[in-house]
Amino acid sequence: MENENLAAAAAVHRLVDRHETFATAESLTGGLVAATVVEIPGVSAVYRGGFVVYATDLKHTLAGVREDLLAERGPVDPDVAAALAEGARARCGADWGVATTGVAGPDPQDGKPVGLVYVAVAGPAGTEVRELKLEGNRAAIRTESVTRALQLLADCL
Repeated sequence: MENENLAAAAAVHRLVDRHETFATAESLTGGLVAATVVEIPGVSAVYRGGFVVYATDLKHTLAGVREDLLAERGPVDPDVAAALAEGARARCGADWGVATTGVAGPDPQDGKPVGLVYVAVAGPAGTEVRELKLEGNRAAIRTESVTRALQLLADCL
């Protein structure tokens, strides 16, 4: 929990300094990014809110991911991660959007291996996606995904 708290604190403090906001769209992390950031004092000045879009259809209806993209590639895809981050940013009226999608296990999903994760950050200058190949059990993959998503946000800031 310490690493994700450090990544969360770094991102939150940079956003506070910049007077900017962020929002989240989470799949495999199931709200863990949001739960992690709200532990940081002062986050209410910068965190707008977000979506837990575990079901594929909700990625479209809530976060705005194109239905054809989801049908063609499935939910575990770099372009889906980018669209989730962009959807969180746009639909929550935030300066930045953060997203997670992937396979936490214990079984592969739609031919995608356990540990394949995409984290994305959408901001004023564009969107960045990172592919992760994580190891460990379900909890470890989800926790590391949170840390990496928040690190990406801090890096983009």
